[in-house]
Amino acid sequence: MIKTYLQVQKRFFAFGLFFLIGVHYLNQVCIANTRKVKLFATHQAPPETPLISLEKNVLLVGIKPYLGKEIINDDNSPPLRLVSNGRNLILTDADGVIRKAKEINIGWRAKELLNPKVFVRKIVGPFASFESAERSANDLKEKGIESTIAHPLDWEVWVSGDIEIPPSIKSTYKKIKVSKTVFPYLDGNNGKIFLKGPISLQAPDGLRWEQGIYLGPFSIQSDAYGSWTLVEHVPIERYLNGVVPYEIGASSPEAALAAQAVLARTWALANSHRFNVDGYNLCSDTQCQVYKDPSKVNQKIKTAIKKTAGKILTWNKRPINTVYHATNGGVMASVDEAWSISKVPYLQMRLDGPKQWARKVDLPLSNEKYLKSFLFSKSEAFGSDHPLFRWERTLESSQISKQLSQAKKVSSSFYPNKIKVVTRGSSGRVTSLKIDGKSGSEIFLKLDDIRRVLRQLPSTLFVVKEIKEGKWLFSGGGFGHGAGMSQSGAIELAKNGWTTKQILSHYYPKTKYGFLP
Repeated sequence: MIKTYLQVQKRFFAFGLFFLIGVHYLNQVCIANTRKVKLFATHQAPPETPLISLEKNVLLVGIKPYLGKEIINDDNSPPLRLVSNGRNLILTDADGVIRKAKEINIGWRAKELLNPKVFVRKIVGPFASFESAERSANDLKEKGIESTIAHPLDWEVWVSGDIEIPPSIKSTYKKIKVSKTVFPYLDGNNGKIFLKGPISLQAPDGLRWEQGIYLGPFSIQSDAYGSWTLVEHVPIERYLNGVVPYEIGASSPEAALAAQAVLARTWALANSHRFNVDGYNLCSDTQCQVYKDPSKVNQKIKTAIKKTAGKILTWNKRPINTVYHATNGGVMASVDEAWSISKVPYLQMRLDGPKQWARKVDLPLSNEKYLKSFLFSKSEAFGSDHPLFRWERTLESSQISKQLSQAKKVSSSFYPNKIKVVTRGSSGRVTSLKIDGKSGSEIFLKLDDIRRVLRQLPSTLFVVKEIKEGKWLFSGGGFGHGAGMSQSGAIELAKNGWTTKQILSHYYPKTKYGFLP
């Protein structure tokens, strides 16, 4: 059934202050849900998740995905252990089963289906990031092909199996027969009590989870892959308590903390459609923003969040995709050097340091000679005290072969004997890397796929040379994709007296800081 506008609104937001933003993104959700109806054969659509929080501006954040997934493969799956921080937890399932206790353990069992379900899809991917997957989905949409972005383990784009995809877009046909379903259960006096989702969980004094305390409320709901997810329904301002300290560091200067709060708030709004396929908004790991124990927030961070409450960055009256990273190595990346997405005016290549230093840097850094001079000479760039501002990594053929095989790029017999940078972006970052095999085969890694496969590399801002047969030295700078705000740079600027607004204007020029009209 296609969800009504009001149902979608209740499910995902109830935004008041950000009504105009909410309208834009709720429309996206409606479109995505319409696609689910059209492409139902690609996957099991999760059931409707009712809004169980009475607060405003609520995000649904998946804090533990893929629960019970082992059962699908006939393995044992660990129970979901839920422990109260005080008064009894209150669990209620969709059939009215209620359990009140200070500790609730949910087990997982498989149930055979009388009528197995068959899902057929063409898979484009995997992709190293949601951004690249979304670009692929948009390219398909321009060709009149509806698709669904999913994250079973890596990011993928799913298209109905009976739709023709142009040969230029590589895809894999997959037919999946689902003969059993995973059910959660409680142990009762007379045996197991099976639960029907979505399940709601109230924690009056908070839920103890992974060495932290989360206030909730929570839902336990099925996803598009046959497993389940523990989801927190958290107001966006409280959500920031669990993001800001873990993304930039609790001891950072207040102006940098406030800048991070604005970015995290804006990013959450701009990306609230990220997990539509699974019935929630955001995840809690590095595929979204890191969201951990919000109870450890200190007064300094609370003040920074409160001072910027409701403020975001916009461009053309829409929240921007406020990507950020640890350190850029002295040069900001254009967004298309990081992901396969279109350029935007506020994320362009620029040197990140004092003007007098920037004037001495030879450009363009896509020139390898200039890039080596940039990487190997003393830098006065902002944030240059970060431990990964400059770095070296040594990789051997056996390591590279293993990682390429694990990423399903080559067979296990592939053995690299040559590595060459094919193209660089304007900031000097590698956008295409060629790896030749001894047997004459070759593989190309592009954009974010480079770091997805060669995980030891902190960034794609590097030069590479062979130091002996089968061994290469990568010398580079920066940690992360390099687009948007450098957190180490923001910290230095804040220490030098820059305001939050000045820091944001420096890293996201041409954007507006404030409330939506």
